[in-house]
Amino acid sequence: MARLKTQFVCQACGAVSPRWAGQCGECKEWNSIVEDAGAVVTPFSAKQSLSRGGSAFRLQSLDEDTPLPPRLPTGIAELDRTLGGGVVPGSAILIGGDPGIGKSTLLLQVAGKMAMAGKRIVYLSGEEAADQVRLRAQRLGLGKADVALASVTSVRDILTTLAERTAPDLLIIDSIQTMHSDMLEGAPGTVSQVRAAAQELIRYAKSEGAAVVLVGHVTKDGQIAGPRVLEHMVDTVLYFEGERSHQYRILRAVKNRFGGTDEIGVFAMGALGLEEVSNPSSLFLTQREAPVPGSVVFPAIEGTRPVMVEVQALVVRLPSGATPRRAVVGWDSGRLAMILAVLEARCGLNFSTCEVYLNIAGGLRVSDPAADLAVAAALASAMAERPIRLDTVALGEIALSGEIRAAPHLGLRLKEAQKLGFERAFLPGGATAKGDGVPNGMKATGFKHLSGLVDHLCGAD
Repeated sequence: MARLKTQFVCQACGAVSPRWAGQCGECKEWNSIVEDAGAVVTPFSAKQSLSRGGSAFRLQSLDEDTPLPPRLPTGIAELDRTLGGGVVPGSAILIGGDPGIGKSTLLLQVAGKMAMAGKRIVYLSGEEAADQVRLRAQRLGLGKADVALASVTSVRDILTTLAERTAPDLLIIDSIQTMHSDMLEGAPGTVSQVRAAAQELIRYAKSEGAAVVLVGHVTKDGQIAGPRVLEHMVDTVLYFEGERSHQYRILRAVKNRFGGTDEIGVFAMGALGLEEVSNPSSLFLTQREAPVPGSVVFPAIEGTRPVMVEVQALVVRLPSGATPRRAVVGWDSGRLAMILAVLEARCGLNFSTCEVYLNIAGGLRVSDPAADLAVAAALASAMAERPIRLDTVALGEIALSGEIRAAPHLGLRLKEAQKLGFERAFLPGGATAKGDGVPNGMKATGFKHLSGLVDHLCGAD
């Protein structure tokens, strides 16, 4: 006979423990464990057999013809690019981001554009009143869109209302942390409530063929709040990134069952909402009339699209005995420490008495190892106080030995750089010919070792 068992669940990571504790043993978060009395435990007897009493199902083979899932265009090309071509009917999409980053604005624009294209859209908000959503839609120029709108937090009420009408093409829930199920005890936002509410909404999406978008809050670490199982339940997980001080926003897929996770969508926040950015390089390059020391352009790859970003370095010499500082914005601080160590050990540069500041212009965060050479070039240029020409890009991965290794997608990066007016490139040693991906008309300088780049920069006029 089934019996209820009390267990304790961490609100931060979803870890389950048999007793309460002040600190979670998994994520080390304090005061995050709460009681969950909704667990059902069924004692198993050796006399019972699970091989009988179930429902038989059909097994399929891998070579059966399966049509590609249809796609519903959202009317926003950057979002379609991130999703892999559009919204798949019956799919569940989870989108997270910092407060005020533009999640609700983006989804309201999607709802309005799809409704104008003749799709059935339902927008349910648990955080705002219907009048507030309506006012924002009018500000965005979407006041005439045929979007079914309501302010509700009960999952039972939502499913009952949706059952009385034709299933929508797109159902937007803003946000999943505000939804609650009366089948469970606990306030909205708890692990059990978020899990149960998401499970019921996803089950509705799969059975009715309606795509559902769930907005998720994020923690102070940038992870989607609630149980980690929430990200496993949905088909696609999107993160909306950006800084409030910058106008740009990046939509990045970290999970996608119907497409790749190597694409991003770039937006700019304007007076009329989020606007698509067709040329992201224009956001991340500063307008300089003369070269300055410590600045070089790196051709990054975001998904399948090359983006030019500016790497800026500043080296400040300190008086004897002062403690130097290392500050990094937009790059990995651990990798900066590695590059500084290689420059000191293999190239003879001394940063031990200098403060080092590194910044990726525009607020973009770069994780591509091919940025190593651009960072090293910016640091050497700042140290020697010798500027690098404005029409120069640099890319390559640096090993601990000081060797410069090849970077992937070299031809694609350099072709985009040449299109934007860059005529010179600092590259790994062997990639200096046309056959290596260097386009015609671009002057490539190859370096097999980092010391060669440092000698070139410090000895140039």
